[in-house]
Amino acid sequence: MTQPLQQTDVIIVGAGPAGLAVAACLKRTGKSFVILEREAQVGSSWRTHYDRLHLHTDKAHSSLPGYKLPDSYPRYPARQQVVDYLDAYARHYDLHPRFQEEVRDARRLNGQWEVTSSEGVYRAKSLVVASGYNNVPQIPKWPGQDKFQGRILHSKHYRNGAAFKDKDVLVVGLGNSGGEMLIDLHEHGARPCIAVRSPVNVIPREVMGVPFLTMGILQRNLPSRLVDKLNAPITNAIIGDLRPYGIRRPAEGPVTQIREQGRVPFIDVGTIRLIKEGHVTVYPNIECFTPTGVMFVNGRQRDIDAIVLATGFKPVVNHWLHAPGAMDDQGTPHSSGEVVTGQNLYFCGFYISPTGMLREIAMEAQDISEHIARSA
Repeated sequence: MTQPLQQTDVIIVGAGPAGLAVAACLKRTGKSFVILEREAQVGSSWRTHYDRLHLHTDKAHSSLPGYKLPDSYPRYPARQQVVDYLDAYARHYDLHPRFQEEVRDARRLNGQWEVTSSEGVYRAKSLVVASGYNNVPQIPKWPGQDKFQGRILHSKHYRNGAAFKDKDVLVVGLGNSGGEMLIDLHEHGARPCIAVRSPVNVIPREVMGVPFLTMGILQRNLPSRLVDKLNAPITNAIIGDLRPYGIRRPAEGPVTQIREQGRVPFIDVGTIRLIKEGHVTVYPNIECFTPTGVMFVNGRQRDIDAIVLATGFKPVVNHWLHAPGAMDDQGTPHSSGEVVTGQNLYFCGFYISPTGMLREIAMEAQDISEHIARSA
């Protein structure tokens, strides 16, 4: 049976922070739109993150357009508070995503976008992809992994450390999720350790009570390497030399790494103290698995009960989006927050920002909606 074609001005894919922000901004322009969301609620990825998660950026710079995070929230809101805020944001702007509609195909036909979902076919002049950067887990493989007798899970499926009490747990990857999971495991009585696979920039969440994000905003117009040089003495004084603990710094500073490589530094919220106090042991990358644990590239071995892969995600939007030149081979967009030349295509929420993802999403959403309104 042929599905009826539904016409609108804009199709938005995703009802997370980026999709909701774009929709709210479009409402002010009078443009018609539909929001297609494959899950059953807004902010689906936030609902499934680990329990202990807090924003690493302060609430003063993390609100979406036109509706502030509540004054009653702490400086760094918790995961559930962000979920509640996204629900309230959708109600405030009377947004009604079409839930449990998975986009299966999107391509340009006769100057318009035609999007096929699990429930229908839509056509619009403009397409906004706001499906999120953290889409598909990156799961590395090592020799002997299939013979490991313990449990292996990606951070996407980690909720809390209650199930790991009195167990040896290896976290792979010192990013912001991995670092916070180490704290959570320690607090739940596990014996956590970490495999740090490459050099890491470590920055404090605050400097003398001022969020590091605020410093980044004030310095945003300065050259990357100059900003890193200016901030290095403060960061060094707070974090210290981590080489004796097994953590090396890359040649590039944190801001340079973000702007040039799209790699986020590790924002310390207490993990470094646990490492320095001996509660968390740092190892290099894994060489191979054994039936009862792992061998590291330096030849050391350790028996492990469970492994948490805090190894990140990929957007992978190219499995349904047909947009020549807009993405790399891994399905990561080349740009975010601006129109893809000649295609009336926009990505929102795909730029790794040194001043905070939610702040960046808010700015991108406003720019996108204004461009769509002007190009009518």
